[in-house]
Amino acid sequence: MPHKNYFIRQAASLLRFAKETSNPEVAMVLAAKAAEFNEKLDEVRVAKMDASPRAPDVEPGT
Repeated sequence: MPHKNYFIRQAASLLRFAKETSNPEVAMVLAAKAAEFNEKLDEVRVAKMDASPRAPDVEPGT
């Protein structure tokens, strides 16, 4: 899976292009695609957090 910086750069580029275009339909499509990259960025962050090792459940002795 691509690194999180990839998604950040792609979303930023798409938003920059959306601001520069005079066509509102193109701007809307570019902004939507940027939002998709942001969602993928969130997935990468969650996946990275879930990849950490976890301690086993331990029951206290009685």
